[in-house]
Amino acid sequence: MQLEVASTAAGAAEVAARLVATVLGISIGRRTRASVALSGGNTPLPMLRALAREPLDWSAIHVYQVDERVVARGDSARNLGSLDEVLVWRGPLPRRNLHPMWVDRANLYGAAESYGRELAQVAGDPPVLDVVHLGLGADGHTASLFSGDPALGIEDRSVALTNEHNGYRRMTLTLPVLNRARSVIWFVTGADKAGMVGELYAGGAAFPAGRVSRRRAILVVDQAAGREASKPKRRRPQPRSVVVPIRSPDK
Repeated sequence: MQLEVASTAAGAAEVAARLVATVLGISIGRRTRASVALSGGNTPLPMLRALAREPLDWSAIHVYQVDERVVARGDSARNLGSLDEVLVWRGPLPRRNLHPMWVDRANLYGAAESYGRELAQVAGDPPVLDVVHLGLGADGHTASLFSGDPALGIEDRSVALTNEHNGYRRMTLTLPVLNRARSVIWFVTGADKAGMVGELYAGGAAFPAGRVSRRRAILVVDQAAGREASKPKRRRPQPRSVVVPIRSPDK
């Protein structure tokens, strides 16, 4: 896992967006189209806005959701709203290239299976996404993969439904999909995440985020979130605050 530390949250957002855009540009050059799965919530908004400004061939990019709360269409708790507003309404992405998780359907299990097939149409079967953007919860969850939830152990499906957490059931990509991705870009900010970031960067963490493959992962943080990861006692090289070129995605 590579660590990139920016002095501010805004700077970290720019770094993460640039890295995601780099992977997408390489993927378009190699395969004429690219796929990305984006996490929702408020924290990624600056990164999404920065990503929307990147000079990419957006007609060749397919955007999927990492996870979604099971709420009615139009509910403010739905992650889709920010993706739609930033990338489609106010941004460069064609609406047909945004692939929502339809969590308002009566048959949620059928909707999850349908989303798995939708992933496969662009990313192959089994799906191999070009890049996945992930956040990190204060409890160590990522996507909507929580400790003790059956979805965390699913190995034969790309998309799963969770039990209720913090008042919501969720639809989420599973660990096999996350671990097949050609690149994973973590974007984490804030002092409250420093302990978790330190454990994630050190490796071997028992919480769900620690089970995501480190092999092609870049952890982008601000100084507040990265302070534990930078401590010399971990006996790791000090992280550089400059951006180094991202490893080209596998063919």
